Amino acid sequence: MDRPDRRTTQIFCASTLYGAATLAAAVDAGLFRPAARRVLLVSNNAGTPELTPSVNEMPGFEQLRDRFDDVVSWNETIAPSHPGVWEPRPEDIPMWERHLRLAWRLGDDRVELVVESIQVNPALAIAQILTDATLEVYADGLMSYGPTRNKIDPLIGDRVRRLLHLDLVPGLKPLLLTEFGVEPELVPTDAFVRVLDQLSDAVTGIRTPSAPPALLLGQYLSALGIISEREEEELHIRMVRGAVALGHTEVVFKPHPTAPAVWSRRLEREAEKLGAELTILDSPVLAEVLYRRLKPALVVGCFSTALFTASAFYGIPVARTGTDLLLERLAPYQNSNRVPLTIVDALVPPLEGKETHEPETRLADLVATVGYAMQHRMYPELRPTAERYLTERLDERTWRYFKRRRLTSLGLPGGIPEQLNRLPRNATAQRMVRRARRLRRAVLRVSPR
Repeated sequence: MDRPDRRTTQIFCASTLYGAATLAAAVDAGLFRPAARRVLLVSNNAGTPELTPSVNEMPGFEQLRDRFDDVVSWNETIAPSHPGVWEPRPEDIPMWERHLRLAWRLGDDRVELVVESIQVNPALAIAQILTDATLEVYADGLMSYGPTRNKIDPLIGDRVRRLLHLDLVPGLKPLLLTEFGVEPELVPTDAFVRVLDQLSDAVTGIRTPSAPPALLLGQYLSALGIISEREEEELHIRMVRGAVALGHTEVVFKPHPTAPAVWSRRLEREAEKLGAELTILDSPVLAEVLYRRLKPALVVGCFSTALFTASAFYGIPVARTGTDLLLERLAPYQNSNRVPLTIVDALVPPLEGKETHEPETRLADLVATVGYAMQHRMYPELRPTAERYLTERLDERTWRYFKRRRLTSLGLPGGIPEQLNRLPRNATAQRMVRRARRLRRAVLRVSPR
């Protein structure tokens, strides 16, 4: 039985400065109960953490530091293992809990654990070790609007008390963790913007262009295996060309921290050819810091969460590019990037003027339908919404969010009727289908974008 006199220690896990800023805003807004001690547990999940600064080494972190009594490193705790793959063996969990309580000076404190991405490590590993800790999840991006990526053990899922999230898409409720009855709660926008202002004031060395620039956001999507490096480089060049075509002569490119340097050099040559002045920002600062410092006239990206912080929190015009290609390539259908990509494509206007754009008026139904198609076993209650949306809204524009094979396997509108789906079962027909698909993929790879 829990003693009423036990101290409470709250442990906040963060792998990005954006996540740490979200936590700081939630603390400032009084969203957490009082505690005797607050610990920030930082985790560097980069592929090569030795070459990438950790959260507490990023410019501006000191502005967040005073919300926490201590800062500890998960990487150092489990060294030399990598946070993204390490998890305790079940038989070692009691030993690891004793180790953490000793190393982090927890004693017999009651622990309240606040984590991100509970369905994967390191959050999952930490939750497994601290078996008696209550759990709260915070979401700092568009993925919270989609389904839980993996099926979570009820011993973990049933411990989650709430989901804290930013109001990136006003009116849209997150689907994440609703299979456990977890209710979402908003982190106030004004509290978050105040924290971003503090970060911005602490960052130095950013040159202010002579005119409000177009800010281009790189994501390094090829590292996720979605597109090739060549295709991503072409995507960035399309951003430059599109921004200049709209009349922007000052262009700022914020590359992903781990993207190849050669991309930036080719962009510089392209901007020079087009008569624009291009600035490459290689400092590891948040895009939101640049919104305040540079006051951009336009923000361009693919499906970055930063497009919505620009639009919803700062009122900056935004544009997307490349979402059509990524919707085609993203695999498997359950890929957790699908909902963020769908939301951006459905709401944000295209950079190039070839496509007429009208924002999706039934966004909640679209997200629910995509979420059901991704994880139908977790959310069977969404099937009526999916059937209704597909019946009423499936057309040339919305087909991009679905795959006929997926709809067919689930027996949803838009799929091949079952009796027809059985017809091409002979070996010759199947070989022809496979050959046609290979040829189509080959044509897509070599066709100019």
